[in-house]
Amino acid sequence: MKSKIFLALAIISLGAYSCVSPKKLQEAEAKYGQLNGAYADLQTKYRDAQDQAAKAKNETDKSNFVSKTMQGTIDDLNKQIEFLKKNNNVVLNQLQDMSVVSGAQAESIKKSLENIGSKDSYIQTLQGSMARKDSMNMALVMNLKGAIGDLSDGDINIKVEKGVVYVDISDKLLFKSGSFSITDKATVVLGKVAKVLAAQPNIEFMVEGHTDSKQLLGSDNKMEDNWDLSVKRATTIVRLLQEKYGIDPKRMTAAGRGE
Repeated sequence: MKSKIFLALAIISLGAYSCVSPKKLQEAEAKYGQLNGAYADLQTKYRDAQDQAAKAKNETDKSNFVSKTMQGTIDDLNKQIEFLKKNNNVVLNQLQDMSVVSGAQAESIKKSLENIGSKDSYIQTLQGSMARKDSMNMALVMNLKGAIGDLSDGDINIKVEKGVVYVDISDKLLFKSGSFSITDKATVVLGKVAKVLAAQPNIEFMVEGHTDSKQLLGSDNKMEDNWDLSVKRATTIVRLLQEKYGIDPKRMTAAGRGE
């Protein structure tokens, strides 16, 4: 969700100027301090979001969904920071010559500073969205673990890392060595995973096929190398999820590895 907020700082020229009382000067200076604090806080949050996006870009395609979301967040925050810089400079210049600021100008400054609260609300909404996403990820992990049951940690590992849920199923459980044919035991496990995924249609996911160093077996040895084996294993699984368990192919991506 992108939120654009426009602040207007009206500078009204009057034929006559009046001096501002010390109380009004102090109030304006205090509000300018609040603006400066809000700007510094936004800069910090921007740097944090930028760091997270940079780390996400170094990950594999597994974390593309996260990096795209964070990049959108960074773009929004960057626009807000640039606007605050301009607004900040205008207020600073006026404070430096507060003795000739008119009542209308002081009121305009007041309204501009009050609008900073709407930006704080945007940041809070963003943080709430991230917290909800984390909660949904944990719920998905618990549902998957409950559905799969008592398989050993060596056969399957389910975890959340950098906002992405990983379901790592061992090749030994899924395939015979050097083959892309799914084992009977793997079909049962994938059926349980498919049941959880079918109940959450908004989730998109990637199936990444791993490879091994064994010679390709039987008809599988027609493939050129283990790149082919890795991709073939991935596409075999997504086809099973689509054809046997009715998972929408638009939700799935198949990927491979060379080693």
